[in-house]
Amino acid sequence: MLDAAVRVFGRRGYRAASMEEIAELAGVSKPLVYLYLNSKEDLFTACIRREAAALTAAVRAGAGAPAPGTPVDRRLRAGLTAFFAHTAGNPDGWAVLHHQARTHGEPFATEAAALREEITGFVTSLIVATAREAHQDPELTERDVAGLAHALVGAAESLADWANGTPDVTAREAAETLMRFAWSGLGALVRGEGRRPRG
Repeated sequence: MLDAAVRVFGRRGYRAASMEEIAELAGVSKPLVYLYLNSKEDLFTACIRREAAALTAAVRAGAGAPAPGTPVDRRLRAGLTAFFAHTAGNPDGWAVLHHQARTHGEPFATEAAALREEITGFVTSLIVATAREAHQDPELTERDVAGLAHALVGAAESLADWANGTPDVTAREAAETLMRFAWSGLGALVRGEGRRPRG
């Protein structure tokens, strides 16, 4: 049922999608859809949450578990590649998350914002942990990295739209494009340069 709902919401949009169409595509009756989920709003929220969890899991799996000595750029590149591969492989889910959820008000926008915060938090912690390990610098804070992490996530979202709409752009190519753009600032921070002034 959720597969059908994501497909319809992703292709037709929240407002144009109908419960009848979703039920028909899922091969169930409309009353059964309402039995499991009380309303179109509840169904759309369930779709957002499922797609957000899948995308987050893909990014975390792509970046891999932290291991001492693993360069942050390698993990970041792998996480970005996983992000672009997932959005390309799940265009309806990406449309639900990135376009539909953000443009139809509450409570959907809050769900989309929670996804962005989770991914941004993961990127932030990845960079902070690596920089602290590389420079034995316990004073490096998440705030030192947060702005760059937010910019990176926003750029990744925008680049996913470009990559998915441009023929023959691979996930690896999209990740390399973003790494070339972002790593000058992130790399400097990891090397202990360009820290936010204190005081």
